[in-house]
Amino acid sequence: MIILNNLKILWNPWRFEYVSRAGRERECILCELPKREDGEAYILYRGEWSYVVLNAYPYNSGHVMIATYRHVGMLENLTREELSEITELMVRTVATVKKAFNPDGFNIGLNIGRAAGAGVADHIHIHVVPRWVGDTNFIAIISGTKPLPIALNEVYVKLRECWS
Repeated sequence: MIILNNLKILWNPWRFEYVSRAGRERECILCELPKREDGEAYILYRGEWSYVVLNAYPYNSGHVMIATYRHVGMLENLTREELSEITELMVRTVATVKKAFNPDGFNIGLNIGRAAGAGVADHIHIHVVPRWVGDTNFIAIISGTKPLPIALNEVYVKLRECWS
């Protein structure tokens, strides 16, 4: 950790690889995922305007995203139907993750644009990240490694069983 003008800076260089290649793929991953089978893409639910999918690069076990089918980069360009459905799916996703993993809390948010940290900068998606007291420890800070106690396919099965 470095202290610069009373601002503590924690370096997380493992994130740079992901952020630096984001947006450089030929196809938008959030447009491509719905073309795959649910189990292959880890899609938990398909709505009329959007879908719920596991994050392939989770911050914590149970990290889920809600994405529109339509390739839209700004909230103000969503239709009322899209906005309503992603909001409803956010609530359902939180309930499902609570049932499956019993987290102590959640981080829920959107990163709109590359400057805001969006890995897929031009396709709206909401992150739902379950949090537990003490889920950040010295391993992530010192070694740049985030231990996840359950495999992605096991998370998928557990969340599908609990989907409400």
